[in-house]
Amino acid sequence: MQQEEKTKIEERIVDVLKTVYDPEIPVNIFDLGMIYKIDVHDDPADDSTPGAVADIDMTFTAPNCPAADFILEDVRTKVESVEGIKAANVNLVFEPAWDQSMMSEDARIELGFD
Repeated sequence: MQQEEKTKIEERIVDVLKTVYDPEIPVNIFDLGMIYKIDVHDDPADDSTPGAVADIDMTFTAPNCPAADFILEDVRTKVESVEGIKAANVNLVFEPAWDQSMMSEDARIELGFD
């Protein structure tokens, strides 16, 4: 996969991640800073199926998030719907720990932190 194609797919992934919300917070998970990594790559184990694999590292604002399963499945489903993606591996991580400084400027304004 060429870098230009990879970049376009990653941009489309960001677009769909901006449609994923924690039901208790009126800001999408991307702008909240809950997405730590998006890595798009070819699947060396399966050249027979067209499309790339997306590895996503994400966290939650709190480790005991009651909507965790719903949000993880929403992320996986929406990323797998992106043109050019055949599979999404969503990894839940807690290092580094999420804090308010990870939010975008728009998110801080929306939530009244600025």
